[in-house]
Amino acid sequence: MDAVRTHLGGTNFMFCAIAQYATLIGLSTGYAITTALSLGAIERTTCYHKKGRNWPDCSPSTRNYIFYFGVLQIILSQIPNIRKLSFISVVASLMSFTYSIIGVALATATIARGLKVRISLTGVPIGTHNSAMDKMWNTFSAIGNIAISFAFSIVLIEIQDTLKASPRENKVMKEATCVGIIVSSAFYALCGILGYVAFGNDAPGNLLTDNHAFYEPYWLLGLANACIAVHLVGAYQVFSQPVFEFVESWCMRKWGGTSRFMRAEYNIVGRLEVSLFRIVWRTTYVMTTMLVALIFPFFNAFVGLLGAISFWPLTIYFPIKMYILQAHIQKWSLSWISLHTLSFVCFIVSFLAAAGSIRNLIKSVLHYKPFA
Repeated sequence: MDAVRTHLGGTNFMFCAIAQYATLIGLSTGYAITTALSLGAIERTTCYHKKGRNWPDCSPSTRNYIFYFGVLQIILSQIPNIRKLSFISVVASLMSFTYSIIGVALATATIARGLKVRISLTGVPIGTHNSAMDKMWNTFSAIGNIAISFAFSIVLIEIQDTLKASPRENKVMKEATCVGIIVSSAFYALCGILGYVAFGNDAPGNLLTDNHAFYEPYWLLGLANACIAVHLVGAYQVFSQPVFEFVESWCMRKWGGTSRFMRAEYNIVGRLEVSLFRIVWRTTYVMTTMLVALIFPFFNAFVGLLGAISFWPLTIYFPIKMYILQAHIQKWSLSWISLHTLSFVCFIVSFLAAAGSIRNLIKSVLHYKPFA
């Protein structure tokens, strides 16, 4: 946001702030949904292994897991700032690498078994259970699911901001970033392509948590889903801390001068200090995101909406505008026209993805009773 404010000015800064914080809040909510699905998948696959796949009571509710996740996040949220959470990056990298490899390996093993599945270049065919309108909206929502893989752009500029002026440090970080993006892209592509080849038109929305994907080896599925849960417990904090800091800084400027409620710090354990304001505000934030997760526990539609919201403004529009300004690209030159054409096309993509995801969310909510 600071880069946008410096280069593009106030109006663009406000637009960027809204888009970025909406994305951070949405991702936090999405992590709660995914963690609950992963923990539920561990319980379900263990139940299937012990009692058989037709056992009627092997369908755990995600509501309890969302509640447990929320309680844990309320506790972790009392850590004052993100600098005390630096170890999370290492743990998250190990966890994501582990469950990605397991997902690719299980899909490859399924393909190797030679099961007959229906595959076509155009995806799920139009038929009794999939009208032309359904296919269109699902395609738009799927575009949003793809767009969420570009979420790295949100943190890339933050990484660049922490670098020193040393050319060597910048070069090393640039190379490391490129390698990381290439590896991540490879895993995204492998999971999507191999998942479709393995299951065809019946491919699930999530290979590791869906009820119609893998069942065995149950311990390996359990390990993969445990890695997802551990990863997202930390990721929730990483994406929530900027929201905490923004609101707390604003409130301190507005009311913190004489308010003991805002300023008083209390030592709890060791050097960990908490304030009544942080307890109330951060607990309210976590409870709100958990409530949204309870009402909209629909993985693919929710992820698609997040991807649609964040893709165009944060990945395309602002970077292109800042690049045009910094590179002094002449108006109506070939480069200027090409970049604006790219931005416009990506805006249409984001708009269609958002429409498809919102439609699927509404359709799912109409048939769902969150507190039944």
